[in-house]
Amino acid sequence: MDFARLIDGAADAVADALAGRVRGIAVSTSGSTGAPLEVLLTTDALRASAAATTKHVGDQGHWLLALPTDRIAGAMVVVRAALAGSTVTGVAPGSFTPEAFAAATDRLPSDAPRFVSLVPTQLRRLVASEAGKDALASFDAVLVGGAALGGLDIPPNVVRTYGLTETAGGCVYDGLPIGDTAVRMRGDGRVLIATSSLAEDYLPAQPDAFDEWDGRRWLVTSDIGAWSADSRLVILGRVDDVITTGGLKVHPRTVEEPIGALDWVKEVAVVGADNPEWGQTVVAFVVPTDRDAMQRLWELRAALEPLLPKHALPRELIGVEALPRLVSGKVNYPALRTIAADFERNV
Repeated sequence: MDFARLIDGAADAVADALAGRVRGIAVSTSGSTGAPLEVLLTTDALRASAAATTKHVGDQGHWLLALPTDRIAGAMVVVRAALAGSTVTGVAPGSFTPEAFAAATDRLPSDAPRFVSLVPTQLRRLVASEAGKDALASFDAVLVGGAALGGLDIPPNVVRTYGLTETAGGCVYDGLPIGDTAVRMRGDGRVLIATSSLAEDYLPAQPDAFDEWDGRRWLVTSDIGAWSADSRLVILGRVDDVITTGGLKVHPRTVEEPIGALDWVKEVAVVGADNPEWGQTVVAFVVPTDRDAMQRLWELRAALEPLLPKHALPRELIGVEALPRLVSGKVNYPALRTIAADFERNV
């Protein structure tokens, strides 16, 4: 095979790709939209992605590795450090804790800038811990991607990233494309991306995944986006996650953000449940800060009424101890839709 699989050994796969012994790496997707695929990223794509990040956050810095290297976010930490000739220090294996993160941070050399890449769940745990917050503050840039941050109190050194395995990780930082990345949206709001870090293909091949336009090759993503008032990209959710209730569309993230900002909410995810009268109803799954803090549906709706149109207000509120997640750490929305459908049938 011309591409080395990360799952067969990420360190060797990256080393072989950068040394030219293979054409690139093969990376498994998260499977958030169906059966997992392998994404084929050439060495040139890896180098382009690393160069774009380096130009944005700086080079010759040391990296803390807190993500699995068989996924693109962790693998790109290894790629960036290898190309810069800098140090990679890993967090101890096992469950991610602020204490383990702080201990690894202490081992990181302090003679150059410090960088780390995290997913939102990790960031939430760190900002809830004094040891975690102190360790975070020592980094020059904390790249966070993979999901929305909700109402989290974001440290000033956090860079919100958006990208996919197919773009070799983050290609939009704080809403702005980096490197030669270009972003456009179709009439239905679907996000399309062109960039030098774009994947060559999939295994098995997905002929409808790419489009040719204006002399460039574009990835047709499954994300719905919009432009903010200051021309930054805002991701509203995935195509499959859009809720149609009473003939009107609701993007889950537009409901999750105001709920996540409430002081009694630790985490939130919003899905649609099939309903014979409305088509779908808006269902909010909430992890409260503690069990006694959990509010009732009418209280939540009252708090949201000044912020959301009536059709976007949740019609069901389900308290859970934790949100189900995929191996990648992303919220498992298909699992939540199944739970919501069962709940809707039984009420």
